[in-house]
Amino acid sequence: MKPLGKIEIKWSPNFAYAIGLLVSDGSLSKDKRHIIFTSKEREQIDNFQKSLGTCYLVSKIASGRSEDSGEKRYLRIQMGDVLFYKFLLSIGLMPNKTKIIKSINVPDEYFFDFLRGHFDGDGSFYSFWDKRWRSSFMFYTVFASASKEHIEWLRGQIFKFLKVGGSIYKSRDRVCYQLKYAKGDSKKIIDRMYYSDNLICLSRKRLKINKALSIMSKL
Repeated sequence: MKPLGKIEIKWSPNFAYAIGLLVSDGSLSKDKRHIIFTSKEREQIDNFQKSLGTCYLVSKIASGRSEDSGEKRYLRIQMGDVLFYKFLLSIGLMPNKTKIIKSINVPDEYFFDFLRGHFDGDGSFYSFWDKRWRSSFMFYTVFASASKEHIEWLRGQIFKFLKVGGSIYKSRDRVCYQLKYAKGDSKKIIDRMYYSDNLICLSRKRLKINKALSIMSKL
C-alpha cells in the first residue's frame, strides 16, 4: 500500500514560499518521514501553514528547541509525510542540511517567491543615514546561510535573473555566510520578491522595507 501524502506537491507562489522557509528554518528527520519547521514567531508558523494549506497542523505546535541553533522557546511543527519528504530530498534538501545544503531545484517562475521565504527565514534588512555625505540614505538586503555553496548558488540565481552581483562575507561570529546587496541592487530584488500587495510574508520585515523605501522616495 502506497503512503498517502498530506501536502499537495504542486508548484505555486505559496508552495515556493514554503520551500524557502523550509530551506532556512526547516529540517528533515533521519527517519525518512518527518519534516520539522521551527520559528520564534507565531506569524511565521501561521504563514508556513497557510502557504501549504495545512491549518489542521495547529495542534502540532508546541514550544521546543530549534534543531539548528539549539535555542529555547521556539515554536515547532512536526509533520509526517513520506511523499513530501521524498520530494524535498529530490529538490536538494536533506537531514542535517545546515552546512552542506547546496542548490535547490525551484522552477524559474517561482524563484522570487522561494527567495521571499528564504529571506523571511534567514534574511535581514537594515537602513541608515550615511554621515559621510549629506542626505545619503543607505539600505541593504541580506541573505544568510551556514553553507558557502548554498549562498554562492543563491547569488548565482539572483544574478541570472537580475544581473546584480552582491557581495559575500563571513559573519562576525563566523557561523554563517552573508550575501549582501546595497541600495540600487537591493531595490531590484525587493521589487521582485514583493511584486504584489497580497503575498504571504513576514509583516515586520515588509514594514521595515516599506519604511526605508518611503524615505528614499522623498529624497
